[in-house]
Amino acid sequence: MKILAQTMKDGSVRIVDAPSPLIAPGFVRIRPLWSAISPGTEGNKIVTGRMSLIGKARAKPEQVKQVLAMVGQLGLRNTIQKVRDKLDGAGPLGYSLAGLVTELGPEVDHVAVGDLVACAGGGYANHADEVVVPRNLVVKVPDGVSAEAASMSTLAAIALQGVRLAEPTLGESAVVVGLGVIGQMACRLLQANGCRVFATDISGAAVARTLELGLAQGGGQLGTDAVESQVGDFTRGRGADLVLICAATASSDPVAMSGRICRQRGRVVVVGAVGMDLPRENYYEKEIRFSVSCSYGPGRYDPTYEEAGLDYPAGFVRWTEGRNLEAVMDLMAAGTFEPVALVTHRFEFAEAPRAYAMIADRSEPYSGILLHYPAQPAPPVRRVELAGQRRHGGNIGVGFVGTGSFAQTFLLPPLRSDGRVRLEAIFTRTGLTAADVGARNGFAVAVDSPEAVIGHEGTDALVVATRHDQHGPLALAALRAGKHVFVEKPLCLTRDELLAIARQALAMEVAGTQPFVQVGFNRRFSQAARALKRHFGANPGPLTMMYRVSAGHIPKGHWTQDPQAGGGRILGEVCHFVDLMQFMCGADPVAVSAMCIDTPNQANKADDNVVISLRFADGSVGSLGYFAEGAKSMPKEQLEVLGAGRSGVLENFQAVRLWSGRGSRRVRCSGKGHADEIKAFLDGIAAGTPPLGWRSQVATTLATLRILDALSSGRTETVDTEALLREAAGGDA
Repeated sequence: MKILAQTMKDGSVRIVDAPSPLIAPGFVRIRPLWSAISPGTEGNKIVTGRMSLIGKARAKPEQVKQVLAMVGQLGLRNTIQKVRDKLDGAGPLGYSLAGLVTELGPEVDHVAVGDLVACAGGGYANHADEVVVPRNLVVKVPDGVSAEAASMSTLAAIALQGVRLAEPTLGESAVVVGLGVIGQMACRLLQANGCRVFATDISGAAVARTLELGLAQGGGQLGTDAVESQVGDFTRGRGADLVLICAATASSDPVAMSGRICRQRGRVVVVGAVGMDLPRENYYEKEIRFSVSCSYGPGRYDPTYEEAGLDYPAGFVRWTEGRNLEAVMDLMAAGTFEPVALVTHRFEFAEAPRAYAMIADRSEPYSGILLHYPAQPAPPVRRVELAGQRRHGGNIGVGFVGTGSFAQTFLLPPLRSDGRVRLEAIFTRTGLTAADVGARNGFAVAVDSPEAVIGHEGTDALVVATRHDQHGPLALAALRAGKHVFVEKPLCLTRDELLAIARQALAMEVAGTQPFVQVGFNRRFSQAARALKRHFGANPGPLTMMYRVSAGHIPKGHWTQDPQAGGGRILGEVCHFVDLMQFMCGADPVAVSAMCIDTPNQANKADDNVVISLRFADGSVGSLGYFAEGAKSMPKEQLEVLGAGRSGVLENFQAVRLWSGRGSRRVRCSGKGHADEIKAFLDGIAAGTPPLGWRSQVATTLATLRILDALSSGRTETVDTEALLREAAGGDA
């Protein structure tokens, strides 16, 4: 496919060749006919992208704070790598389009192949000649509504949601501040609700055009001395019943002015991105109701609605994103709302970069801007040969499935720099990231499915860095194809998946074939862990281990917290700490118990704060405290180990403090072992010897699964690795 992409570093916009996006259950494949540019949201991205690094920092101070916090968590080197990847990377543009349905994923029944549909969603309804969009963001276009008009429905839904929050009634006086395409749409929707509308913008030409189109009964230029008195005259001295702020500015002037022109107990709704330093005097004395409209309606930013396809009951949430899209198209079908009249520019998709240059340079007046796509559908793109510089021609061909921020920061750099590696095929769900990351890192091809990576003729080893629900199935598929597998933790999310992988691994072991699985338990490869292990020796006897993890908050809506996609934090992260304690004592876990913290903080899940006890086969015991509610400034991890007349403390992988009969010493360390685990993986392939024992990885994964059982049952649960391996080998469980 061809997709419009922006490079974050310089704001440049270009059309990129990428593999077709992957369709999944609950998703719809669409061939766009028209898409609408959002001059405010997308234009701001381009303007910000063109800024210098200092300019970007001034424009996004909250992101600077995030970067500074990241230095404390990841270290300076990894933070620089992460920021560089973000700036160098290409991101999609667009979120509003109309097109024809070409394929339905399972669980989609509200539209059919061939239907004209409108769709929404940043990251889904992109400016591209092929898109895949979740079902709740796809709405059938009514008869009589053109594809041009339908392509603007998401922009109209943004205006409609702001109008809904303002709760207009017949005969009220409304003021719309900011007359871009969404502001003009808001004017028309307010008129449809029976309001008298006053329109104002910093551009006199925008005010004049709005009045010329009949979208308002009065208007004035924002920033002039006369505009507030004009509003007073328009409202017969009573003040505006409601104000919709659709402007885009860092200044709080629109909010301040809205408080002055609004009547007592009036309403102010912010739709655009503006400064919100509320002046207390007017808002307090007049008891003005102030609201902020969230995009195009309830469901926005909720992954259960947007991605999982779980709709809200209409009896409780009448107007969702999808139902707002339906509403604006019903208005179009009835002739009450005609957005095409607001269009000032149309570009062929191939000329899209010129449209963004016009927006960024403000070279001519504009309002609605549409992109038109070729009438002839493009064939599906299964693979794209990448033009990036190949790094070297090593003898280990590595393929990648999933290249999120973690993979780009921690996994790709050591692979890219190792002379034994050829980076071969790469896949991501959207296609764009595969093409972009692949070209920048020297991959040979970007492909349209994980199966294409596994089946690629140059792939000797597969790196799985997807969402957690794909780890087990992809590891199993790669093993069956005879490929080595490095799978980011966790190995899998269920006992059945673990059993299937174990069965395949044991069968290959019996057959004498070489491929192996290595889970991304990086901490055991770190300098700090190895130094602590050496301190206690090869056979220290039973150890007492106390591991404290100040993990920090992850929102409930994040995909890692979803039981299906991520498995939750215990499966997704606690496995790390179980593995490190197992590494320290050199024995399998045999029993676990666990208790959640009863917290009143509803922002956290119960098992985000948990105390876990483990017993190991050699008599060692471990206590693991995993907490989401500690201070952010506290170092994340500390492991204390005692036994054999010795003691040691691992201090957040930055140092280890060691005690013995001869006194104590402190050894400085760095890194959590990510580069070392990749080197070990490649060494294992070269030598034909897995760097991690298979039984050890099964035992850690099984113990983590049993922690969930212990939380559910309230009892100590046995971790019987031997029974699972017997079952995998075909013996009795």
